[in-house]
Amino acid sequence: MKQRLVSPWQKVGLICVGAISCPQVLLHSFLLFAFLLSPVAGAVDITEQLHRPLNNSVGRQSRDEADGLLRIAEQEYASGHADKTIASCLRALELYHSIGDLKAQGLTYNLLAKAYVQLGSSKEAEDAFRRGLAIARDTKDFQSQIFVLNNISTYLLQQGESAAAGKTIEDALAIAHGVKNIEGEGLSLSNLGLVSASLGDYNKAIKLYENALTFRRQTGDTVGEANTLNNLGDAYLASGNYQDTIASYGEAMQTAKTNRDRTNQLRAIDGLVTAHTAVGRYERAFDLLEQRLALAKELQNLREELKSFESYAQLYKQQGNYLTARNFYERAIILARTLQDSKQEVQLLDQLTKMLQRK
Repeated sequence: MKQRLVSPWQKVGLICVGAISCPQVLLHSFLLFAFLLSPVAGAVDITEQLHRPLNNSVGRQSRDEADGLLRIAEQEYASGHADKTIASCLRALELYHSIGDLKAQGLTYNLLAKAYVQLGSSKEAEDAFRRGLAIARDTKDFQSQIFVLNNISTYLLQQGESAAAGKTIEDALAIAHGVKNIEGEGLSLSNLGLVSASLGDYNKAIKLYENALTFRRQTGDTVGEANTLNNLGDAYLASGNYQDTIASYGEAMQTAKTNRDRTNQLRAIDGLVTAHTAVGRYERAFDLLEQRLALAKELQNLREELKSFESYAQLYKQQGNYLTARNFYERAIILARTLQDSKQEVQLLDQLTKMLQRK
């Protein structure tokens, strides 16, 4: 099974439609960990999962079934369904473990870790990353080592350990350069840009992203290209360069749309909404939100619908249309209850209450 290196972290979070002035807020937008989701209730321990006795039915499952589960998991992750991704990955791991396929286990651990990250389960994510890295080193799988080291570095960034994150990515870049892995070089340079951005050095980040794009375009890595373009948009946004911000996010959105990369497409729309709102282009911002909501409905992703409703509410509130803003806040609150996300529900109720008090 050929592993494809893709940029491991996609920006997921609420759209900020107000003024962009706080670097710390923007830093969180660089990391997938920034979004506020509740951890998986009763997350399954990976060791326990892998060492359950296999019944006869499981013992007869073929490698094809395990590979099929992994493909399904990748599709579920791309559609934003992290909980389903985890279930498919754990089942695939069980089968790969039973047939002793270490390399396939490593690939599955990497995807499993990303899904745990998306759901805010950092402990489970770190465990999966470390297991994947150990397998990659045992099997001398340099491509997987590059991939996992980059993922671990982003985890370290979320913990505020920028120096350690940078060192980890440099190790990955050295491996990629040594084995002439162009995909790995593009990924590592893009994530070094995240480190520079986390330190507030947006000019350096922009240069690293532009260098990364050169490598990513050489390999036809459209998912990685869209992710780096989104990173570039983030850096331009943080530096107040709205013209280049809109150009970068626009290119990312088109690239992602063409390749049905829904995660990067949603992220690019979020960035464009923020940028157009910042320069007073409210009509364009509303057009983009309409696209965002339609995409969320197409994916049948309630959490993305919730984010769209909240963004609508924020934009209407900013324009002083409190009645319509209230309607969208209430719709978002209903979805938060449906998702049993009490933390998000409380935050939305607080925003609604403060708006009504100001009114």
